[in-house]
Amino acid sequence: MNSSKKNNSQARLPRAKGLDMASVYTPKECARKARHIVLSGQNRTIVDEFITILGMKERFAAADVPLPNKLVMFGPPGTGKTLTAFHLAHQLDLPLVLVRLDTVIHSHLGETASNVRKIFDYAAGVPCVLFLDEFDVLGRMRDSGDEVKEMARVVNTLLQCLDEFAGDSVFMAATNLEEELDPAVWRRFDTRMTYSSPDEEDRRLYIGMLLGGEPDAQGMVAETAGLLAGCSFADMEQIVLKARRKAIIADTALAYGLICEAYTEYNLRRVQ
Repeated sequence: MNSSKKNNSQARLPRAKGLDMASVYTPKECARKARHIVLSGQNRTIVDEFITILGMKERFAAADVPLPNKLVMFGPPGTGKTLTAFHLAHQLDLPLVLVRLDTVIHSHLGETASNVRKIFDYAAGVPCVLFLDEFDVLGRMRDSGDEVKEMARVVNTLLQCLDEFAGDSVFMAATNLEEELDPAVWRRFDTRMTYSSPDEEDRRLYIGMLLGGEPDAQGMVAETAGLLAGCSFADMEQIVLKARRKAIIADTALAYGLICEAYTEYNLRRVQ
């Protein structure tokens, strides 16, 4: 990818806002990234209802029922949490603001809390889907014994931002360690989604998407789904990509044997 395309697909937030801690993706770019998303039945229902409600703002306002605007996702890595953020942004026709936590956390006292405030101030002025991955880094329990209580200050700021969060933006957070979240932070979310490793049906559906267009795609799906039992969606994608690279090098069609070879070389680390 050349530099101009990369800059277009990951535009920085306006410097005038004093925020250079995130990348922005347009709804069209979000659609491309989420084209292979597979959600469990329960999570699909939650997302569809969330979208439906936001499309009925007037009716909910007339009934004096607040709209949901804060969604937290928890589960093992590679199970679709980030893809869900891209999918929701596309469906709502809003840009996705993906915050890089390594630029939010600061060694100077008070800077991290200030950065958190800047992020939410931006979302208050620009309709978007604001997404923070590894959310437990910011929202962890305040009794965790931090020597200077910096994280307690950050959590208090975060709570204020969540309480004040309104308008046309949506806030999404993802964590692999939901037990680390401060209970007060947890209570601020009106929508919660649980993710787990894909079952056989989900694996078949996802592998079918990944193998689409291959000459023997239909014949390979069942065998590959069995081989990749216990894999996350991210693992499956990487293994199939590795097999496709092998096929290109060998100037041959993708075959199940190449997927087996790629699986062995991938050295999968199982989620406990």
